[in-house]
Amino acid sequence: MLLTQSALSLAADIKAKKISSRAVVEAHIAQIKCVNPRLNAVVFDRFAEALREADAADALIASTTDPESLPPLLGVPCTIKDTFEFTGMPQVVGMVSRRDVYGQKDSYAVAALRNAGAIPLGVTNTPELAMWYETYNRVYGRSKNAYDRGRITGGSSGGEGAIVGAGGTPFGLGSDVAGSIRMPAFFNGVFGHKASPMLINNDGHFPSAHGQTLNYLSAGPLCRRAEDLELLVRILAGENSPKLKSVKDVDISKLRVITISPERGPKATFDILDAQQKAVDALVKQGATHVTVDLPLIDDAFMIWSSLLADSSSPEHSFTAMMFGEYHIKHPLKALATMAVKGKKSPHTLPLLVLTLLEQFPNLATGQRQRFVDLGHQLKQQLNTILGDDGVLVMPTFPEVAPRHGMPIFKPFDFVDCAIVNAMELPSTAVPMGLNAGGIPTGIQVVSNQNNDHLSIACAVALEQATGGWIPPWRSWLAELPETTVIAQPVQVPTKAVKKTVTRKKAKLD
Repeated sequence: MLLTQSALSLAADIKAKKISSRAVVEAHIAQIKCVNPRLNAVVFDRFAEALREADAADALIASTTDPESLPPLLGVPCTIKDTFEFTGMPQVVGMVSRRDVYGQKDSYAVAALRNAGAIPLGVTNTPELAMWYETYNRVYGRSKNAYDRGRITGGSSGGEGAIVGAGGTPFGLGSDVAGSIRMPAFFNGVFGHKASPMLINNDGHFPSAHGQTLNYLSAGPLCRRAEDLELLVRILAGENSPKLKSVKDVDISKLRVITISPERGPKATFDILDAQQKAVDALVKQGATHVTVDLPLIDDAFMIWSSLLADSSSPEHSFTAMMFGEYHIKHPLKALATMAVKGKKSPHTLPLLVLTLLEQFPNLATGQRQRFVDLGHQLKQQLNTILGDDGVLVMPTFPEVAPRHGMPIFKPFDFVDCAIVNAMELPSTAVPMGLNAGGIPTGIQVVSNQNNDHLSIACAVALEQATGGWIPPWRSWLAELPETTVIAQPVQVPTKAVKKTVTRKKAKLD
């Protein structure tokens, strides 16, 4: 049961001395050691330090007469995305040039979680430069889906999605500039929240955000239980937490549940449309009103997102400059030509080289870029009006369930359902909606108006109660599961635990 409980439940049991923090931490370490050799999600661990911190938490609990005064997550384990600076831990972000970079201090988000009593077990894998929706790189290799190792785990918080989905941690810290929390959460059957702009401080995150892009990038949680979302967002928000209204005050029956006409945007598969309809039906059953709207501008979502991003970025902060030291199209073109003509292996991954080319598109025609920037402002006004303070938009997180490895390069724009939400500066919660006929997670995202994070989180809680939420992807990893739990096809894992989670060696992208 420890591997299925929420962080809130575990924290309460630890403070009540029903279970020790050491026992909880040991259980999750054992699970990581069991699944990680096949999933490659956790790329660097701190198990010994975590056990010492668990013992310290147990000692603090034993010595206090007022458990309610203790930090809210005291003794609860978690994992951290490699993009966040974390004292003594690598911050490689999938880049060969950063393979020896280690944190000198805790980023704002990591410090917030640790001050709340959480115990990080390790850091997790990302795509190169955290800018692709399949997680693999030339340093650590490829991460794999918790439900089917032949499928992607998403990105850029792909390691987090896989290890949370596999029961290795109650929650993880991710970041999202174009769906990087919500897609991994969706692909791995768990919850994730991208917060309202500037609600959570991004200091210590790499790549860093500047100017208007600060409104697009957000740190946030991935977790296996919806009840953890509000607490985790409040902790991460720190001094901004008063901006987050209470989820308990939300009356689902007073909400308008909005969907976009199906002929607009990327064409979703049956699995996704079915999940969307089930989500709408579940909320309507609780009294909400369903409204369908036509948004023609959503058809230009990719160009709007990329143009707004380009318009808010400077050359020195571009992906190209971070990779090559200079912003110029010649660098990705030369690298791609070397790979294609001479067959030489680049230290960079193909998707990121392609992405640096896509980065140039809005700059090749400044007039066109401005047109899409203007359209983006129009779309933002329309969405603000449509959502108001009582509306939530239920929409796909991605057009299909997790694709097979290597397929995203043939579908480079399919992340746009998530990306446009960032460009519109809106909060969004990824919600699992069960498994398809093949045992692969389906789900949706719930979008609300700026600073109405409580509405989308409340819908996630309501949908979990109605549909079951996270369905663990195992059959025999646990000795005990609730009788009502629906079990997916098990992931095949080694029977012997490995001594060390990570060995730094040349990545094999199998």
